[in-house]
Amino acid sequence: MLKVGLTGGIGAGKSEVSRLLVEHGAVLIDADRIAREVVAPGTPGLAAVVEAFGSDVLAADGSLDRPRLGSIVFADPEKLAVLNAIVHPLVGTRSRELEGAAAADAVVIHDVPLLTENSLAPLYDLVIVVDASPETQLDRLVRLRGMTEEDARARMAAQATRERRREIADIVIDNDVPLDALRKRVAEVWDDLVRRAREESAESSVE
Repeated sequence: MLKVGLTGGIGAGKSEVSRLLVEHGAVLIDADRIAREVVAPGTPGLAAVVEAFGSDVLAADGSLDRPRLGSIVFADPEKLAVLNAIVHPLVGTRSRELEGAAAADAVVIHDVPLLTENSLAPLYDLVIVVDASPETQLDRLVRLRGMTEEDARARMAAQATRERRREIADIVIDNDVPLDALRKRVAEVWDDLVRRAREESAESSVE
C-alpha cells in the first residue's frame, strides 16, 4: 500500500485532482467528508462542538450550521484551534479505519486540506500539493463558490502559505492550467504512484 497525502490551499482545485485520481483507480479517504460525518446529528463530535461554541452553531433541524461556524472560527485563530482539537482526532480515527480496509497494493489518497498546518506530512509515504496562485484561488472562491472577497481572503489567510505547502511537497501539481493540461499531469503522477506502490508492495513481501 502506498499512502499519499494530498493537500492544497482553498480554491486550488484539490477536489478536482482527487476526483481524477479516483478515476485512475485510487482509493480516496476524504478528510473533509469524514469531518462532516463525525459532527453529524447525534454524534459525540457535534455535542463537543456545541459545548465549545454554543447552540447558535446549530441549524433549525439540529445539524451543524457550517457557514455560521465558519464565520466564527476563520476570523479567530484561537477558536479555529479549539474546533480543530475537537474534529481532527475523530477524523484521524475514522481515516485509519478506512485505510485498514484497503487492498494491500492500493494507492490510498488521503485528501487532507490542513495537512501542512497540522504537520501531518510524516504520516504519509509522500505528499502531493495542488498549487495555484493566490489570484486564481481568490477568483475561484468568489466566482465559483459565491464567497465575498473579504471572506475568501480570511479563509486563505487562515491556511498555510503557498511557500510552506510547497516545502513539504514530494510532488507538485500546478493547477493554474486548463483542465486538459491538468488531466495530463494527473495521469503522469498516477503512473508514478502505481510504480511506487508496486515497489512498496514488493519490499513488504520480501520482509
